Parts: sequence; C-alpha cells; structure tokens
Amino acid sequence: MKTMLGSRYDDQVAEENRFHPSMLSNYLKSLKVKMGLLVDLTNTTRFYDRNDIEKEGIKYVKLQCKGHGECPSKETTSMFIRLCEHFIEKNPTELIGKYSFCCSRMGMSKAGSVSCLVVKMSCVEAAVAAFAQARAPGIYKGDYLKELFRRYGDEEDAPPAPALPEWCFDDDADGEVDDDGNAVGQESGPSSSGSAPGKRKKEKLKLGAVFLEGVTVKGVTQVTTQPKLGEIQRMCQEMAEWDKSGFPGAQPVSMDRQNLHFLEQNPYKVSWKADGTRYMMLINGKNEVFMIDRDNTIFHIAKLEFPFRKDPRVHLANTLLDGEMIIDKVNGQPVPRYLIYDIIKFNGQPVGQCDFNIRLLCIEKEIISPRMEKMKTGQIDKTKEPFSVRNKPFFDIHASRKVIMFWSMACVSLQRYKAGRCDDILKWKPPNLNSVDFRLKITKVGGEGLLTQTVGLLYVGSYDRPFATMKATKELKQYDNKIIECTFANNSWVFMRQRVDKSFPNSYDTAMAVCKSIKEPVTKEILLEFVDRCTQGVQAQNRKHPPDPDSELMPPPPPKRPNRAIP
Repeated sequence: MKTMLGSRYDDQVAEENRFHPSMLSNYLKSLKVKMGLLVDLTNTTRFYDRNDIEKEGIKYVKLQCKGHGECPSKETTSMFIRLCEHFIEKNPTELIGKYSFCCSRMGMSKAGSVSCLVVKMSCVEAAVAAFAQARAPGIYKGDYLKELFRRYGDEEDAPPAPALPEWCFDDDADGEVDDDGNAVGQESGPSSSGSAPGKRKKEKLKLGAVFLEGVTVKGVTQVTTQPKLGEIQRMCQEMAEWDKSGFPGAQPVSMDRQNLHFLEQNPYKVSWKADGTRYMMLINGKNEVFMIDRDNTIFHIAKLEFPFRKDPRVHLANTLLDGEMIIDKVNGQPVPRYLIYDIIKFNGQPVGQCDFNIRLLCIEKEIISPRMEKMKTGQIDKTKEPFSVRNKPFFDIHASRKVIMFWSMACVSLQRYKAGRCDDILKWKPPNLNSVDFRLKITKVGGEGLLTQTVGLLYVGSYDRPFATMKATKELKQYDNKIIECTFANNSWVFMRQRVDKSFPNSYDTAMAVCKSIKEPVTKEILLEFVDRCTQGVQAQNRKHPPDPDSELMPPPPPKRPNRAIP
C-alpha cells in the first residue's frame, strides 16, 4: 500500500494527494473490513506517529529494510514470513497491511518481494505472477527477481524485469547524473557550460561508499546526515556555478582527429593522465575539509590542515579544489596522495575564472607552499595526516613527447574552469586503451527457433536499449548491474575492470565519442607529429614578432590622488 504521511507534511503535499493514517481507517470502515496488522518495511520513523495506527486497534510492527539497491535480507524475510503466518493462523478473517515507499520503484519491488515470500504458493513463479496481477506491472527490479528465484527456485528461471511504468520516471531519476553531468533521462545538454539551464533535482545518498578501493585511509568518514550533507553538496555546486544536481566537476572528452586541432587554435598545458580516483576538495575552515566523489558522495577528512599564507594562524575557508587520489608505492607500501590539478574558489575569490596558468600558480603559492612552511617548522606533522597533498605538474604543449611516455595524457585549455562536459579539456590514450564505462546487465536472450543464451547487455546513460553486447563469461556474471570499464578489441568489447568509484555509466554522447576515437584513432605518431608542427609554427611566429618582455608584467598602479587639505 501507499506510504502514509502525517498532517505535519500537509504544507508540502497537495490536498488531493494527502494520505493520513486516519484516512486508512476510514477507508477500511467503508469496505467493512478489519486490518489487524500493519507491517512497516521502511528504514525510517519520520512519516507519521505509530500511535495513530495503534489507537485504531491495528497492531504495528516495524521491520527495517535498507533499500537503495539492497534486497531484503534473509533474516528480515524469514521474520516477515513467520509474523504473517502466525497472524493468519490466529486471525484468519483480518487483513495484513504492509508498505515500503510503494510510490517508488525501490519500494514496490521491496514490498513485492516480501509479498511473494509469504505467498510462495506452490512455486515462486506463481507468487511473482500473483503479485504482478494484483499490482501491475509487478516487481520490476531485476536483482530482486533474481534473488527471489535464487532463494526459492532456480536463478536461471528468473523472468526479465518488466518495463517501468510512466509514473516511475518522475521520481526515480531525481538527482541521477551520468558521467557528463547530464541528468539521467536527459542524454545531452549544452556543451562546455556550467551555467546551462537545468532543474536542480534531489540528490541520491549512496550508503557505505568506499573512499579508496583496496586501501584503508585513516581519518576519512562518509557524511550521511542532513542538513550537513546537503549544505556541502550545494556549496560545491554553487562555487562551480553548476545549477544541476550531482557532481559539479569539469568532465574531459576523448581526443579525436577533429578536436585535435584545438591544440593549434588555443594555448594548452599537458600532464600525464593518472589512473586515480577523481575527487573535488572543499576547504571550509579548521576540521572542515571534505572530499566529493563523482557520485556526489561526501567524505569528511580529519587532521588535514590548510593555513592561510598571509596569516598562517588562520585556516583557509571557502576554497574548492579539483584533483585525484592516487596510490603510490613507497618501500613496497601503498601511500595515498591527493594530486591537485585545478582550483575553482580560493578564500571566496573566483580564481576559476582566471586562465589556467594563474590557477596553477595559485595552487602552488596559496595551497601547497603554506603547508610546506608549517611542515618545516614542525607545526604540521605529515605522519598524522590521512594522506599527502601535492600539486600535479603541467607542462607546455611542446613537452608532449616526455609526457606521452606515461601512456596517457591530459590536455587542458587555458580557458576558465567550466563545470560539466567541457570540450576544451582533452584526454588522450593509446587507441587500444580507449574505454567506455557501461552498466552491465546479464540477460537471457532467444527467440522462436533459437537457443536461449546468456549475454551481457551494455547500457549507457538512461537508455532502455543496450548500446552493445558482450559474451557473458562465468567471471563476468559477478558484475551484473555494476558499472564496468570496457575497451574494444578484435571487433568486440572486452572487460577491463569494475568501476567501484562510479554508480552511473557514461552518457550516450561520451560513448559515441569514444567509438569515434576507436574508429578513427589518434595514434601516438599522429599526435606527436601534430604537436611538433604546432610548436614549429609558434617558434616561427616568435622569431618574426618577438614578444614584448614587459607584456608579462603586471600593469603599473594608477597615479595617487594628491592629498589636499580641507580648508
């Protein structure tokens, strides 16, 4: 049944959509039936006062189910079955009510799965069909169906999930964004603009997020409580001038033979592309340092200090950085480091609007150097910090030959910082390493006269049709409904790794751009030849028109007004 809300929510719910506990009682009386038991499967107690239920003579039982991608546990379902069987035995003429956010996809699938467990009937297939007939279209989360059949039948017999009803999309896509920052269901948007018109939607909370896969980092805790979580998310989005939901960082695009020409049209800096985990960092005062990952999950970082250069006794605030966490090996031991490669706000100042050279200077002078000075005097003990902090070096474009030795490279325009997809930031990899992040769904396919086979369907963005398919090996099946990174080789997609740092696949536009770079690859030879030609052109221009050495200096200060005495 639909979740009830107490009268204290009336100012947020239209009158025609309200559903108070008293309305349930009146509805049951109109049907001349008695509900003896109400089972609450939600993970909260804030919706209404349970006393409003119990005063009507209805027994109230709370069985908390987490939801958000988790099927009800075996313990919870066993408890639910025993509870219902015992109640029916004692009260055969009374109804059992249950709810679990049944206005949402997660709740309907959760309620459906436990309903099927108690109905079970002669087989799980009949139970699933009975629920679908009573509450169309039935359970439409594939992982719930598979878990039901795994526990009470054969997982191989689990039916495919039915299509989602129209009402599901109004709520379920809230806050979900793909890898380009587009809201799920909105496949493309204005390119290279952080201020494109868009509705800020509800943020999703990913519980149990991992900060750095395979490494335990001390002093790092996930922020899950409101209003603190929402305040940090909104502050970062506003600093980056991002008016949508989700991660507000700039997103690069793959280099192809068309955008390669950007390198000769605008000045660029290059650096190696580390295989790290993307994080923005918010510094908002002492012990108020936070990291933001691509799922817009927030982590609090303890014992990490950023002194203000002009007064080291003061801690930096209103500062937003962009960078990546990497793991270095030192004497065989993993050492986490945060590499800063951009800055959006410094002490409230919009340095992100300056060109990239100035931003790099700001990182070195205002973020890194004050920390180093305090370390020299022993005022900062780096051994007690959760990880080290460094600035990522960038080089002029003509240094590409040295950078490319690291196998992959990032080319950053000197333009201002732009949130979301940014066509001016190019990432280059050898053609054999170009990859797409897909959502994998292991599915049985077949047809009339054809043998049924299990395949891996690869999805991008919010499309309900697969972008591609791949062979479903035994190893691959463990990544069902997970985000996986794949490269293309021998005319097929090849699994590389699971992206545990991401909850959403690449957008359709990103996937198509990668496919284009695979079809028309920018090889190392093509890239270096092009860069050499650009460098020679700049050098020839400089010989013809030598730059004015004073042009790099700051302009002189304006003349002072004479200090005239007031008569």
